[in-house]
Amino acid sequence: MSTPIRELFDLSGRCALVTGGSRGLGLQIAEALGEAGAKVMLTARKAPDLEEAAAELAARGVDARWIAADASRPAEVQRVVDETLERLGRIDILVNNAGATWGAPIEDYPLEAWDKVMNLNVRSAFLFSQAAGRASMLPRGSGRIINVASIAGLGGSSEVKYIAYATSKGAVVNFTRALAGEWGPRGITVNALAPGFFPTRMTQGLLASMGVERLAAETPLRRLGDDDDLKGAAVLLASAAGKHITGQILAVDGGVTSVHRGG
Repeated sequence: MSTPIRELFDLSGRCALVTGGSRGLGLQIAEALGEAGAKVMLTARKAPDLEEAAAELAARGVDARWIAADASRPAEVQRVVDETLERLGRIDILVNNAGATWGAPIEDYPLEAWDKVMNLNVRSAFLFSQAAGRASMLPRGSGRIINVASIAGLGGSSEVKYIAYATSKGAVVNFTRALAGEWGPRGITVNALAPGFFPTRMTQGLLASMGVERLAAETPLRRLGDDDDLKGAAVLLASAAGKHITGQILAVDGGVTSVHRGG
């Protein structure tokens, strides 16, 4: 007999680790997983932001904790995974959302900016996946990894000067596919969300320069993403409802990539 649909999406008893979870899209995803029943561990660099985010989630009935750490440093990543296991007991769901961007023309792009973006956007996803896989998912033969990519990783742009960000998100796309292929036989699904334009602290400069109204007008749904638009997709990929989905890149972009590849 088939499983009731509400049970398929229920995350009760699951434990989720969300990187870059103190604000923006990471916090939105953490909220969704928590409201679906998961215990949530947030990590980011700044303790005050994490404390505020955890309190906000707790006010919504979510069991949320936090650990401040630099996701680009291997020792810090391992510390987060170890402490999460100590405090929650397991990691069923890993959301690799920690990220950074830097805007500049390619000919003027600083090497230190390139390294910063690549280390946080790509290296941290590898480090967290490796550490969580070794410590919790692979020994149990089950797990869900959700990487936050971007429509910027699906193509280039003649207008937006974000070479490191676009390159890093393209790497996240293929990292997702490669990891899904390798760990699928071991019971772990790996998928990516590719958001389009969402108003966040990271995108505020881009939205201001390009114009919110213009970007909305160029989107088939005539709007930007809001505070709820990643929630359903995240819960799908984290839950039993998505158990036969792996290696996929789901664009949540209002249809932008259906008409403009790469945004």
